[in-house]
Amino acid sequence: MSFFDEPEETRTAPRAAAPRRRPAGGGRRPPGADRQAIMVRRLGLVVIVIIAIVLIAVVVNSCQVSARNSALKDYNNSVASLNARSVQTGGNFFKVLSGGTSDPTSMQQGLTQAVGDASTELSDAKSLSVPDEVKGAQADFVQALQMRKDGMGNIANQVPPALQSQTSKNAIDTIAAEMAKFYASDVLYKEYSVPQIVGALRAAGISVGGFGGQQLNSSQFLPSIQWLDPTHVASALHVSLPSSPGQPQHVAPGVHGHAMQSVSVGGATLSTGGTNTVPASPPPTFTCTFTNDGANTETNVTVKVTVVGAGISGQAVVPQTVPGHQYTAQVTLGSSPPKGTYSVTATVERVPGETTTVHNTQTFQVTFQ
Repeated sequence: MSFFDEPEETRTAPRAAAPRRRPAGGGRRPPGADRQAIMVRRLGLVVIVIIAIVLIAVVVNSCQVSARNSALKDYNNSVASLNARSVQTGGNFFKVLSGGTSDPTSMQQGLTQAVGDASTELSDAKSLSVPDEVKGAQADFVQALQMRKDGMGNIANQVPPALQSQTSKNAIDTIAAEMAKFYASDVLYKEYSVPQIVGALRAAGISVGGFGGQQLNSSQFLPSIQWLDPTHVASALHVSLPSSPGQPQHVAPGVHGHAMQSVSVGGATLSTGGTNTVPASPPPTFTCTFTNDGANTETNVTVKVTVVGAGISGQAVVPQTVPGHQYTAQVTLGSSPPKGTYSVTATVERVPGETTTVHNTQTFQVTFQ
């Protein structure tokens, strides 16, 4: 054997790789499996979106309902408050109207103040925020306050002539007629406006009345239907209506009458024993002071100043005088008297039942310059 001859090495055959086990069901996904999974995920997302939308809608609707209910409650509270203010203003108005007329100027100021308050209340009512459900109620409420304001203004304008004996009858009748506006305003508010508000509150599920419920204000403006009667109005104003033709006027028993005490012009008291100098222009105002020296209360007491021979005079009416009390009447002449010296008389005119009038008049010699 040759040195170079090497014996053949026994070669080991390479190990075959272990066969891969095929997954159960085969190695390939069934057709459409991926698409189905995507659709399931999409469907889940759609459901989530729908739920979110529903929740948002519920929240939004809840907020809208809450806002609407709050608006209805606020409106009801505003109307109740305004009507309470209006009724209070009416109370002040009637208090001034029937509180006595010894000071007509103060009385007129009180009536004017009440009319101003009514105008403010009407303006506040017109500026309210009004939900759609109570638009009709708002229109009726504003109309009611408008009628109250107009009636008060017209009555205030009629009070001065009502206190004058020459014009009292017509003025008193007009005042009684204007009172009907107050009655109508109460009907409009209580029978139309308030029921509409109540209906809107209940339709919204809001409780009305009772503990925790919405409170209403149904107070009325006109204190009594007696104010529709001219006789009651005249009595409240302490005015005596003229008797019907042919009907005797009732006169209380006892002494009736007045006595003129003094007369002044511009703060200077006129003298009955000499000549007094008074400016002719502008038409002078005579301050006449007199006393009820009888035993009865008198109404519509007329005080008259006359420039004898010049055809010029003036008069004023004191609504009421009480026995033993002193009063003043501001009498302005109807025009400027001509320059010169004239006899001037100041008279408290006779009242029913007065039999002695010697103290009713004072006479002065006046030089108008």
